[in-house]
Amino acid sequence: MKRSVLTRYRIMAYVTGVLLVALTIGMIGKYALKMDGAADFTQVVSIAHGWLYVVYLIFAFDLGSKLKWPVKKQIWVLLAGTVPTAAFFVERRITRELDAAADAGTPAVAKA
Repeated sequence: MKRSVLTRYRIMAYVTGVLLVALTIGMIGKYALKMDGAADFTQVVSIAHGWLYVVYLIFAFDLGSKLKWPVKKQIWVLLAGTVPTAAFFVERRITRELDAAADAGTPAVAKA
């Protein structure tokens, strides 16, 4: 597997995670704090997150298919972009697994 496949997945995981956290903060501002301008902010961020989440799904699926992940693991990684901050933790775990596999010289097929 090329390192660029992992790199583009990592970038999209961070982008998706940051946008989802920003959206969560915007929703709190909009509904709980009744802040002016929060509605416009949440509209823009939600549209950006929606489109970029689709790109994240494509890159995560590409990574999982190249590594021949089991379906359960693939779904877990794909859903990480829907829970605030989950994308950061899942990305870090996947990167560590692949780095450990590369250091050991084993094929980069991760466990479920």
